[in-house]
Order: sequence, then C-alpha cells, then structure tokens
Amino acid sequence: MKSSLFVVLLALAFNMLSAQNLKPYILAIETTETIEEVKAKVETQLLLNGFEIAGQYQPAEDKNRWIMIIRSSELRAAVQKVGGLTGFAATLRIGFTSENGKTFVSYTNPNYWGNAYFQKEFDKVASNYSKFNEQLEKAFKAAGNFVGTGFGSAKGLTKEDLQEYHYMMGMPYFDDTVELEEFASYQGAVAKIDAAVKAGKPNLKLIYKIEIPGKELTLYGFALSGPKGESKFLPIVDLGSPKHTAFLPYEILVSGKDVHMLHGRYRIALSFPDLTMGTFSKIMSTPGDIEDLLKQLVE
Repeated sequence: MKSSLFVVLLALAFNMLSAQNLKPYILAIETTETIEEVKAKVETQLLLNGFEIAGQYQPAEDKNRWIMIIRSSELRAAVQKVGGLTGFAATLRIGFTSENGKTFVSYTNPNYWGNAYFQKEFDKVASNYSKFNEQLEKAFKAAGNFVGTGFGSAKGLTKEDLQEYHYMMGMPYFDDTVELEEFASYQGAVAKIDAAVKAGKPNLKLIYKIEIPGKELTLYGFALSGPKGESKFLPIVDLGSPKHTAFLPYEILVSGKDVHMLHGRYRIALSFPDLTMGTFSKIMSTPGDIEDLLKQLVE
C-alpha cells in the first residue's frame, strides 16, 4: 500500500514539474476555417491590440502553411534594455497550418525563446514579457477559441536549461554564433545587406527588416528557397502534429559592425528539442547550407 502511494505521489510530482517546463510553441487556435479565413481574423485582432505585422510568407512553397511575423513595443523595449545578441528576440513568429481538415494557429512561446535568448538576464525583461503575453493572448482570444497549450517537446525544458541550452556535448550554445562578416561600421554592414537584397541573391527573399533604435541592431528575416532551402529540410525535421511552422524564417542580426546568424545546430535544435540523432543526421549539411545562402548577403 505504501509502495503504491509512493508511486502515485512520485507521478504527481513529475507531472507538476513537467507542467512548469516550457515548450517551444503554443497552440493558440484550432478551427475548421481555412488558413485565409482565420489569418484575416488574427491579423485584425493583432493590429487592434497594438502589434505590428513585420512580414509574412508561405514557407517551403507549402500551400498548407503560412507564417506571420509580428513586433511590439514590449519586445523592442526588452531588447533595448540588454542589447547585443538579444536582438534575435525582436520578433515573434505565428504559424498557420492546415492539417487533416483543420487549421492550427500556433506561435513561438515567448517565455521559452526569451529565456533562451536573454539567458541569465531574462529577469531584467520579465515584466516586458509578461505584458507582451497578456496582449498576445487577448488578441488570440478575440480572434477565436484560445487553446493556450504548449507543444513541440514531450517534457519541455526548464528556464535554467534554456538559459544554458545546447543540444548535446560539443554542440553550440546561443553565444556560439556564426559571424558572417565584420565591417568597418554598423552603417556599412546594414548598407551592404540592403544593397544585396535590392540586387537580389539566389534563393533568398527578404521577409522583414527591424531596426532597434539606439542600439546599432538590425534584425533581418529571410525565406530560404532552392534545392538546399526550406523545402529540403523542413519535411525532414517537422514530423509531429501540430506542425512547427513558426520555426521559420531564418534570421541574421547586425550587431554593431558584426553580422551574425545563430548556428544551425543551435537554432534548429532549439526549435525541435526532441529531435533524435537519427533525424539530425539526415540534415547534417543543412547548417552549412543555410550559412552559404546567407553569406551571399555580405560578400
């Protein structure tokens, strides 16, 4: 009897601990409406609640997916408080996915990605994230029946794990970025990228550009097409349901005179923390492929 009681208490404790863990995505709405129908409602409510649409596109040329990228004054203020590589946290991504006659609207969990990108300094911006979460949930509740459940990892990760995240020993951390190029100045770096975008580069499409006032930070998001782009690696890694559509687009950050991208073995693993080594091995070339595509912007 005592043994059975102990097992029950242990299971309850484990479930409570798991509930406190963070998962990379949150399911906002599940509906039988089409992507176009629910997207229009979500966009309207986001704008009414003070958000800005930074960009949107169809990833991997998949008619069953759509991505919307938003920004807000709270995210901007959070990045301004800390600066540096936290510029990667300047946006939130919303995914619309059609699966089996339903449309799933999901978004990147602010607290998950916030802890990963701000690391030990997340407490400095926790109030900004709290307000941001409240505004975001208000918008989704007005757009449909809000679900609010996390997904993308069976157990999730603790805040402490996220602040020191790496997939496994020998794999990169958040700070282990790929430096695509170093310029003489911040202005020179931004000018070079803007010129490359205007001229056009193979298999790259600018989805958004966001500048952080007073910090010499500009975040760009790019769609990656072609034989080594999204249509190659997304079907391999995105196997579960709901889909991790909000994983994309891929970003580069101008921070001062340096141009950074998050290492693929960090950024992909953070987006799919339960990814097996077997699956990871199928996209071994992808981090390098992404780097090659984005490096065209600074050559």
